[in-house]
Amino acid sequence: MKFIRKPLADGVSLTYLPARKFKTGLLSAQFVAPLSADTASAYALLPSVLRRGTVSCPDMASLSARLDNLYGARIDDTVRKIGECQCVGFTASFLDDRFVPGGERLLESVTALLGELLRSPVTENGAFVPAYFDSEKTNLLDAIGSIRNDKRLWAGRRLLSEMCAGEPYGVSRLGEEADADALNNADAYRRYQETLRALPLEIVYCGSAEESEIENAVRAALDALPREDVRTLPAVLPHVPRADVLRVSDAMDVTQGKLELGFSCGSDDYMALLMGNTLFGGSSNAKLFMNVREKLSLCYYASSAFHRQKNLVTVSSGIEFGNYQRAFDEIMEQLRMVQNGEFEDWEIDSARSLLLNSYASMGDAQGKLENFYLSRAVTGFPETPETLSENIRDMTLERVIEAMRTVKLDTVYFLKGKEAAE
Repeated sequence: MKFIRKPLADGVSLTYLPARKFKTGLLSAQFVAPLSADTASAYALLPSVLRRGTVSCPDMASLSARLDNLYGARIDDTVRKIGECQCVGFTASFLDDRFVPGGERLLESVTALLGELLRSPVTENGAFVPAYFDSEKTNLLDAIGSIRNDKRLWAGRRLLSEMCAGEPYGVSRLGEEADADALNNADAYRRYQETLRALPLEIVYCGSAEESEIENAVRAALDALPREDVRTLPAVLPHVPRADVLRVSDAMDVTQGKLELGFSCGSDDYMALLMGNTLFGGSSNAKLFMNVREKLSLCYYASSAFHRQKNLVTVSSGIEFGNYQRAFDEIMEQLRMVQNGEFEDWEIDSARSLLLNSYASMGDAQGKLENFYLSRAVTGFPETPETLSENIRDMTLERVIEAMRTVKLDTVYFLKGKEAAE
């Protein structure tokens, strides 16, 4: 797919994805902050507070009415973790101008409203409206609490926080409950003003508008955006593999154990690692699912994920408390089989087909395209879906084995029940 990325202003970049196949346009604006435990909750709160109203639309009712008048356009607040960065802002979806009755243009109107949300929030006494701030702070605390209530998410979160302790990657995209609870309105507003001045801003557009049209619309919407000393994002901090495996456990009121394993990867052939992870546990045809879950019934679920930005592989599984050692041993055995090239032809074909289909289908959804190219802009990785597909087609078994043999166990996290801990 053709794309263009260009600077629009100091620290403001536009990624333009021309696509006439969609009946809607998609426009996102994301401030990019270095992920830090000290600021994660403050940044996570900003988009939801800004979404409560602007100077011209000072409440949700008037803002919704304005969106309704724009043929049901939507603007959603977003908080994402991409590598060791936190992306906060908005994503707008609206009817493409080709399909608007009477030749009315929505691109400029929606872009202008998006700009208002970013730079002209409704305020009171030099800060956010107290009722809006308090409400969204409560919502943020609830969202952080919901992670703890979802034990699968919680266990995965705990693994990364222990494995990457002291590294930005170990920080949650929403921050911690104590930090969110300590936020106050005045500090949050100062953080917002700093965001406008100093954080890089990534704009992504996907739709049928000409490049010059979207560029002019964005420039007009952000004309009053103050930019001073825009920060340069720090390089990703490499994870230093441990000499001895770190083993951590928690006891909670759960009926099912959560066994999480973290592995460091010593290869820089990330496409081979991606293919190897797909064979290991990255699909329903992978070894973890087919053998540990289906054949041996040792897990309620078992899967793995490759974290390219940090060169890590993580395994997530749900088990009976008494099956801990058997499940652990069998997960490690499946990794050994991948490292020794013990696959059948259908496993290779299935993994290759899965990855190729995922890249081919990316062009069918604007949201997937936006997320991919935003991630590309933030991380600096140069690939496109087309080049990724080409690399997978050319992938050899030898490359996969060589890369996967560098995968070493780093951290083990086990969430067990309180009775099992006694």
